[in-house]
Amino acid sequence: MTQTPASQTPASSPATTQSDRDDEFLADWSVHSRFGAVEGTNGVDRQAASTADGQQRAWFAELLESHGFSVHRDAIGNQYGLLELVPGAPYVLTGSHMDSQPTAGRFDGAYGVMSSAHACFAVADELRADPSKAKYNLAVINWFNEEGSRFKPSMMGSNVFTGKAELEAALATTDPQGVTVAEALDAIGERGDFTAPEIAAYAEIHVQQGRSMEEDGVTIGLVNATWAAHKFEFRVTGEQAHSGSTLMSDRRDALLGAARLVVAARELVDEFESGALHTACGELNVYPNSPVVVASEVGLLLDLRSPSAEVIAAAHKSLMSTVARVSEEVGVEIEIVAEHSWDQNPYSEDGVDLARSAADDLGLTSARVMTVAGHDSTNMKDTVPTVMLFIPSVGGVSHSLQEFTKDEDLVSGLHHLTEVVRRLAAGALG
Repeated sequence: MTQTPASQTPASSPATTQSDRDDEFLADWSVHSRFGAVEGTNGVDRQAASTADGQQRAWFAELLESHGFSVHRDAIGNQYGLLELVPGAPYVLTGSHMDSQPTAGRFDGAYGVMSSAHACFAVADELRADPSKAKYNLAVINWFNEEGSRFKPSMMGSNVFTGKAELEAALATTDPQGVTVAEALDAIGERGDFTAPEIAAYAEIHVQQGRSMEEDGVTIGLVNATWAAHKFEFRVTGEQAHSGSTLMSDRRDALLGAARLVVAARELVDEFESGALHTACGELNVYPNSPVVVASEVGLLLDLRSPSAEVIAAAHKSLMSTVARVSEEVGVEIEIVAEHSWDQNPYSEDGVDLARSAADDLGLTSARVMTVAGHDSTNMKDTVPTVMLFIPSVGGVSHSLQEFTKDEDLVSGLHHLTEVVRRLAAGALG
């Protein structure tokens, strides 16, 4: 799409009304949603380091700079907007990600970045007017490749940032067309050499991607823990053959083996209490994928998620037993090419309490909620004091063109995040 310039108006003055700020946010949100827009829908296709990703990053940099923030990129493509208010002091970092799944919703991730920017714009104006209220500086971040749709695994930018992944290995990762992360970032001018400053605390807000908050009438979700997850990349290897003439007893069908795993993943859920385990097979790559050939190789992505580490462990054991059985019965080899996992893990109770207090003071309903999906805060909470927040998703729909969150919830989340950033900048978590 044609790049739309960020507003060139000066940063808002302290006299700017809340209504004005809300309107500015919704206007910027509307502009941003056009990048990678899928024609005829309300969704986007803005995968990591794609042309659309590059366009929105350039626009976002202009927006940050128009409010007095300096823009930087690190070696894995994380995009920073920094405002130094207290020379030499650490930064309160807030943000999420702007990349999307293919043909996905416009709210997932991007809302967190845009609301973080506008929260920091508001707090920056206050602290410029009264610097004595600032203990820390302000930083907005757009994490690279949180979704993991083009480059695997997900949360790549924050994995590298927190030392959970090696930079060089991440840069060498290829997409299905063989393009490396380094090449893709260079193509859009988003690979830098910036070294992030010391971070005092981190805050992230996100649409829930579930329906419990909408059903319970809750405006602000206080994320208190993550579900555990275990993701697998399997390679199923059989033997290529003619799909018509080869005797059934002679076949070593890789696609049949993969299909057995897909079904097994769904049936695995029924071994546990309702709601205790979620499973999915989100991607299949079949070779040679010809109508007259028995497949010789299939790549399969499968994941397990649960609020219980014990359930994940039991599900893993059961899955491995199924893998061995399918391999023997179908006559194929099944190997784990890659694994990515995290444990059920709590967020800081101090952060949850801070967020609850802010919601109470703003008159916003709130409740504790676990996150089933992974977020960059999943990494950050292991490094610095972290606050993770949700706002409702209509119908719980996400990773879909039908994803939607109401304007009033977007704005309420912005108000809440602004108050959280205000308190963090004053040193509320240390």
